[in-house]
Amino acid sequence: MIPAVRAAALALAALTALLATGARAGAPPPEPADYRQDHYRTPTPATLAGARVIGAGEAEALWRRGVLFIDVMPQAPRPAGLPPGTLWRDPPHESIPNAHWLVNTGFGALAPETEAYFRSALERLTGGDRDKPMVFFCLRHCWMSWNAAKRALALGYTRVIWFPDGTDGWSDAALPLERLQPEK
Repeated sequence: MIPAVRAAALALAALTALLATGARAGAPPPEPADYRQDHYRTPTPATLAGARVIGAGEAEALWRRGVLFIDVMPQAPRPAGLPPGTLWRDPPHESIPNAHWLVNTGFGALAPETEAYFRSALERLTGGDRDKPMVFFCLRHCWMSWNAAKRALALGYTRVIWFPDGTDGWSDAALPLERLQPEK
């Protein structure tokens, strides 16, 4: 076979195999089997097994109905090496009004204290009702909310809703934001 023809045939076979798997450039990544452990600000899957995935329109409708919204945006740490006595104020966090900010609960691996904080906060916020709907969010292209929603499913919550566009999608829809303080 002529080298150019052979190269074209191989390229066509590779493209056919790629299309057969459903993969394409710019497609969302597939769901991993476990929690995402790094590179949290990259494109997220279009799905989360066991959860319902929503856009801004449905998020607004649920918010207006009073459904529980859980923000899992991490909190900025105090910079290391500040001189003693230096005042530090946490940067303000704008979020969906009336959401509950469970800081640092979207990482792939949680310290036992953070895992207990997440578990007890969900228990308190749902009143122990594992069937209470909860919307998890962070920012667009942020695995933190995917991880937290997956973690809630693992804890036995049955009506987990994931809003992957988070506060970015909310803001893009011209919906209000307000400053939140972390849940204790």
